[in-house]
Parts: sequence; structure tokens; C-alpha cells
Amino acid sequence: MEEQRKSTVIITGTSSGVGLYAAKALAATGQWHVIMACRNLQKTEEAAQSVGIAKDSYTIIHLDLASLNSVRQFVTDFRNTGRSLDALVCNAAIYMPLIKEPLYSPDGYELSVATNHLGHFLLCNLILEDLQKSAAAEPRLVILGTVTHNPNELGGKIPPRPDLGELKGFEAGFKAPCTMIDGKKFEPVKAYKDSKVCNVLTMRELHRRYHESTGITFSSLYPGCVATTPLFRNHYPLFQKLFPLFQKYITGGFVSEELAGQRVAAVVADPEYNQSGMYWSWGNRQKKEGKSFVQQVSNEASDDDKAEKMWELSAKLVGLD
Repeated sequence: MEEQRKSTVIITGTSSGVGLYAAKALAATGQWHVIMACRNLQKTEEAAQSVGIAKDSYTIIHLDLASLNSVRQFVTDFRNTGRSLDALVCNAAIYMPLIKEPLYSPDGYELSVATNHLGHFLLCNLILEDLQKSAAAEPRLVILGTVTHNPNELGGKIPPRPDLGELKGFEAGFKAPCTMIDGKKFEPVKAYKDSKVCNVLTMRELHRRYHESTGITFSSLYPGCVATTPLFRNHYPLFQKLFPLFQKYITGGFVSEELAGQRVAAVVADPEYNQSGMYWSWGNRQKKEGKSFVQQVSNEASDDDKAEKMWELSAKLVGLD
């Protein structure tokens, strides 16, 4: 009975990094049961045990966000647990800055956008029904953001800049040779940044379409620069060594994976974050002494017309239209 009274949260990408520590932080409250959604079940089980998450406070369910069939199967598998859903955290992401040619998802889409955006987009749409049935007073859907989505911030100013253009690649079906959202030549770093712009646009469009009618709180956050995250495992070894030092001693923006996970957990559970449509940040530019604040998103990510167009084209690509 005690277990049934817990709230339930789904977190994607929980085998390491921020997702794992967000799972740990929420489970540690004793008030949440965490659905750890991931590709590698054994790795996730070992990770959960390594950080001390209690065995009875989590369930691991397979999810490969790059595969639309896997996303649909995950939703079925979750519903088969019989649990109600109170929160979803879209955390998982891949970043492959060194590849020269695009990699493709099982559905034929460029892999980073397929994983970071399209898989989460489909999951959000399918799981809305479950969140609407939540008995919680404040069901929440949280999408992880990044400073690199915003050209007004240091991380977004470094070329290549994010730019969805007129979404010509999405319009053309987003299959080879159209492997970029804007329809231009493939560039792996830009593909990642563009996918994160889409994450923020998705959050804002979810808020516009569904907050008033469902009462679900939709938000995004940037928990600070998690320079040691496995997100950078495909980067140069020298970058992996120097980037954390740069963030610790030059910018002051360094945040540990555990602290970032705690900040994600706060946006999921704490009353002060029950404001829909917000982009919360712990970035260091405003020097808020470790406190969160509402940050303005980029001009592109605040473009309502582009958000609607992105939504409609994404719905076609994932088979929702």
C-alpha cells in the first residue's frame, strides 16, 4: 500500500549522468517511484545500485528514443505496469560532434534529431493521456534544455549557431539527402543544437495547446554546465579533459552531475516550479548564487509561428497526423 501511494515519474536516459542522479534524488524523497527509461537495462540496473537507489523505488523499462516503434512499445509497457503517471522528464540526448557523415535512426532520420527531438516529441504526445489521468494536483512534463540552443548565450554563440531556417528538411521528409532540419548540409554540432531548439519549442507548444485544458505544467530547464556528463563521450579526449577545468576555473559555470540531477528533481517536485511555459536556469551569466531564475529563451525558440510549424511537421514525421 505504501508503494502504491507514491507518485510516479518517467525519466528518459537514466543509465548515467543527469538522468541517473535525478532518479536518485526523487527516489530518495520516499515519495516517488521512478520509471527508468533506457536502452541498456543491465547498465541501468548497475548504475541504480551504484548510486544507492533503493530497489523498491524504481522500475526499468526499455526505451530507444531513436526508434519510433520502441517509443510506442515503451508506452504500452508502462501502461502494463498499472501505475498512474504524475510526471515525465525528457532528459536523454546524444551528441556526436566528430562524425563526418550523418548516422540514421531505424526510421531513416538523422540520428541526433531523431533521438533528442522526434522520439521525445512522440513520447510526450502519447503519454499526455496518462498525465491527464494523474491524481496529483500538479502533474508535470519537463524537457531538458541547454545553453547552446541560444545564440544570445556564450554556448550558443560558438559556431555553428542553431538555426532551423524554414524547416525545409522537415518539409522534405527529413531523409537522405535532407539530413538537417533547415535542409542544408549536414553539420553534427548544429544538428544537436537544432534538436535542442526543437525541445524548447515543443515545451512551449505543449503549454500553448494543453496547459489550460489539462492543468499539466510544462517546463524546461538548464541545470548549469554539466561538463563531466557522458553526453561528451564522443568528443575528443583532450576536450573531455579540459572542458570541465575551463568551466570550473574560467567561466565558473561547472555543475556536478549529482547537483544537476537534484535541480531536475526540484523542477519535477517542488511547489515553486509549478509555473507552466517557463524555462528555468541555473546558468552563471546572471550570477544568482546557485538560485534558479526564469530565463528568456532564444528568439527562434520563442517564435510561436515556428513552434506551430515545427509541431505539425514533427507530427507527420512520427506518424501522428
